[in-house]
Amino acid sequence: MWFLEFLKAFGAKFVEELKIGDIGEEINHGILQWKHYFMIGDVKAVITDAIIVSWIAIALMILLLHFLTKGINKKPNTRQTLVWLLVDLILDTCAGFGMTREQGEKVAPMIMSIGAVIMGCNVISVFKISPPAKNIAFPAALALVAMVYVIVTSLKFVGVKGFVKYMTNPMPALLPFKILDFIIKPISLTLRLFGNVFGAFVFMEFLYIVIPAILPGIVGLWFDIIDGMIQAVVFSYLTMSYIGEIVEAANEPEDLEKKEKKLKKKALKLAKKNKENPESLKATV
Repeated sequence: MWFLEFLKAFGAKFVEELKIGDIGEEINHGILQWKHYFMIGDVKAVITDAIIVSWIAIALMILLLHFLTKGINKKPNTRQTLVWLLVDLILDTCAGFGMTREQGEKVAPMIMSIGAVIMGCNVISVFKISPPAKNIAFPAALALVAMVYVIVTSLKFVGVKGFVKYMTNPMPALLPFKILDFIIKPISLTLRLFGNVFGAFVFMEFLYIVIPAILPGIVGLWFDIIDGMIQAVVFSYLTMSYIGEIVEAANEPEDLEKKEKKLKKKALKLAKKNKENPESLKATV
């Protein structure tokens, strides 16, 4: 008898879940963020679900990274190999953007931290928890931090002179556009992350309302996990590219000088070899 009662209760609950109510209202309820106000002395402070979830995600990522990096041995295990491959990938990417190995090693910790925070905050939605990036303040804050880091790190790598070279390269008339570029880049980072996460969140809410069984779980593997990881990689990749862009532009005159010196040395060697045949030297040059 108890089993029949269980089946009836389960069936009633299942049918209730399948019923489609006011879709707009339910999605709107899912989008709205939770807020709580409290007083710190005479100051009114606010805490939102984005703040709470982001700190939970960061704590989980710290535990995961601690698990991956603990017990480092001369003979690397699977966890250690995975971390080494990730670090090498970041260093190789930095080198591809014109940074030296030393510069890449200085940039890698921050890039990995940014990627880990975004990945944790996005992937947490797989547990039906609202991702912080659906609140535009979260990606905006991340983008602002990333741009400040780009400027400060670039100044450390190339100095004020090198930074000025980048801002006036290839001609000083482009200076206003380069300044505008530093305003557009954080806006672009913000809207890209917010748009992708918010869109995925709304789509998944719609699926849970219309088709609550099986399909949302399958589709969520992409939107909650894969797409969240892709957004973390894209954000980190663009941050590296912005630093590399400045470093490469600042070092371009030095690279040209080095190439000219090499060419001169080759020309001198050829001149010594072709003392007896000047016409051959001119043809070679």
